Amino acid sequence: MAAKSQPNVPKAKSVDSVTNDRTASQGQWGRAWEVDWFSLGSIIFLLLCAPFIVYYFIMACDQYSCALTGPVVDIATGRARLSDIWAKTPPITRKAAQLYTLWVTFQVLLYTSLPDFCHKFLPGYVGGIQEGAVTPAGVVNKYQINGLQAWLLTHLLWFANAHLLSWFSPTIIFDNWIPLLWCANILGYAVSTFAMVKGYFFPTSARDWYVLSSGSSLMQDGVLQAPPVGREVVVFILKAARPGKCVLSWGAGRWELARRAREGPQEGRGQSAAASVLQAIYVIDFFWNETWYLKTIDICHDHFGWYLGWGDCVWLPYLYTLQGLYLVYHPVQLSTPHAVGVLLLGLVGYYIFRVANHQKDLFRRTDGRCLIWGKKPKVIECSYTSADGQRHHSKLLVSGFWGVARHFNYVGDLMGSLAYCLACGGGHLLPYFYIIYMAILLTHRCLRDEHRCASKYGRDWERYTAAVPYRLLPGIF
Repeated sequence: MAAKSQPNVPKAKSVDSVTNDRTASQGQWGRAWEVDWFSLGSIIFLLLCAPFIVYYFIMACDQYSCALTGPVVDIATGRARLSDIWAKTPPITRKAAQLYTLWVTFQVLLYTSLPDFCHKFLPGYVGGIQEGAVTPAGVVNKYQINGLQAWLLTHLLWFANAHLLSWFSPTIIFDNWIPLLWCANILGYAVSTFAMVKGYFFPTSARDWYVLSSGSSLMQDGVLQAPPVGREVVVFILKAARPGKCVLSWGAGRWELARRAREGPQEGRGQSAAASVLQAIYVIDFFWNETWYLKTIDICHDHFGWYLGWGDCVWLPYLYTLQGLYLVYHPVQLSTPHAVGVLLLGLVGYYIFRVANHQKDLFRRTDGRCLIWGKKPKVIECSYTSADGQRHHSKLLVSGFWGVARHFNYVGDLMGSLAYCLACGGGHLLPYFYIIYMAILLTHRCLRDEHRCASKYGRDWERYTAAVPYRLLPGIF
């Protein structure tokens, strides 16, 4: 979507009147999802159960060799009690607390003290000071983008230690995996609490806070919804959530799990490497396109609360790496055609994911003056009004992958997710939790994003859905 504003439009209405008018005509931009009883039940379930779900999966690997039914069967048959399982669980340790504190501090320093230099010599990479998306109140914040630099320096230090310095064990994260889980939970809840207190009592943008909180629930979209708190909290995401999100586990942690698997039986090495390489591609892609992620639904419309604060610190690093953890305990031998098929599925999925997102980003940056699949893109002209009274004109892309389905980029994401799981064979259900979760997550995200867009664009969105009738899978959904 490409968008531009018309700053000369008279701002005749107050925030109150604009909000009321918009609610009546197009809903609340940015938070248009109505909380029904099912959504409320889902929210309460996640808040109460998500930490235990993470613990259950990690405990099942640690005590039951990744058999998900093992703990339930033992408790049902009387062979074990909950207290027995808990007694075998490693507690938080001073070593883990020191390690986690040092790691987070290191990542915060990399963000705050070292301006990006990668954009100066890497062609095509966009780093340094960059603008985020326009908020519902018409505010545009700026951010320091240096995630790729932090990733490179972190891994340079990691490999230098493993092969030259020997300051710490290369498997130190795996060796303290469960004690680090408790540290990650502490940080996740601390960050979420900070965001909530900051948003309600010290909001950075009072106008955004008013627009997005008016008539909405504290808990929304399956998360504990923090009000928009401005640039400081998004910066805090990059400071605090970055160690848990991609560097800690999807980066250094994944390679460490792969190293553990290589030290095990010979037959498991190829599959561990395949899963690690595929996920490493997605991690590098995240940091390479960090500027683009500032304009995704996660940042623009989900805001920052328990969902992102706790999720990026705990849920993502511990459950998104289950395939690597599983292969440490269960090395598998796949046939060459199976292994090649898994790799191709992951690479094709990544291609669809990246090209689709690149098409939309190119279309947005050039205001539609570009070529998509060698042709001038087809567009749907539309408009919307932000809370400051400005009328914005926008264009919805209906060419390329965005003419195949309205969220075809999610198809690539799901193909990659399935490839990670298939690399683990078919012996256990545990590594397939990821594809099940991603299918639910992306389907739900697809639906709520469409609800928001329908509220934002009104009849223009109806014209768009008529031009691109399928949400995700052509001919099916």
